[in-house]
Amino acid sequence: MTLLSQGEVRVLSTTAMKTAFEELGPAFERQTGYGLTLAFGPSLQLEKRLGEGEGADIAIVTHAGAKTLIGQGRGSTSSLADVARSFIGVCVAKGAPRPDLSTADAFVAAIVRAKSIAMSKPVGGGASGAHMALVFERLGIAAAVKDKSIYGAGGPVGLVGLIVARGDAEIGIQQMAELMAVPGVDVVGPLPQALQSVTQFSAFVPAAALNPQGGRALIDFLRRPAAKAVIKTKGLEPD
Repeated sequence: MTLLSQGEVRVLSTTAMKTAFEELGPAFERQTGYGLTLAFGPSLQLEKRLGEGEGADIAIVTHAGAKTLIGQGRGSTSSLADVARSFIGVCVAKGAPRPDLSTADAFVAAIVRAKSIAMSKPVGGGASGAHMALVFERLGIAAAVKDKSIYGAGGPVGLVGLIVARGDAEIGIQQMAELMAVPGVDVVGPLPQALQSVTQFSAFVPAAALNPQGGRALIDFLRRPAAKAVIKTKGLEPD
C-alpha cells in the first residue's frame, strides 16, 4: 500500500483479519491520509513477538493476549477495543464429500474416519490449534489424531485451507475467516456448538508505537458500521 502524507501506521494482526484488511485497508488510506504497513500471523506468535518488544502502531490479537500485554506495560489500556469474534470451522477440498457437523458425535466419527487432518499448531500456532488439542484430549482421541495430523506453518502462506486444497489433507480445521480466505476449498461450516470455541480478537496501541494517533484512528475506523459490515462478510462476527 502507498505511504501517504499522514504517515505510516504499522499493523500487526491475526491472520483471521487479512481478508478484511484487503478491502478495508485501501478505504482507510483514502479516508484518513495514512498509509498502512500490514503484517499478519497466528495470534499466539504475535503476542510473543509483542511481549519481546516488537514495534507496531496497532496490534490485533486475542483479547486475553491483549490484556496480558497491557498488564505487562506493553500497551495502552485506554486504546483496548474489541474488534471481532471468530468461530472455528471445517473445510474440505472443492467438491469432496462433506463431513457431518450436525452433532459432536457425528464430527468425531468423521475425524476418526479421516486419513489426514490439517490444523494450526497446538503449541505456538493459532488459537484454533490449541483449542482442538484440548478437545481431542477430552474426547480420548488425541493419540489417534496426532498420528494423522498435518500442521500449517502459520500466517497467510501457512493456512490450513492451502494444505487441503493441495490434496495433502482430507479435512481442515481452523478459524472460519482463514478457511474462507482459500478459494480451493469448500467451507463445510462451524464446529458443533458443544466443541466450539469463540475467539475474541481485540485491538490496542502498543506502548512502543511510533504513530499512536494513527493506531487509534484505525481502531476507530474498524468499529464503524461500514467496516463492521465488511468484517462480517469475511467470516467474522464484528463487535
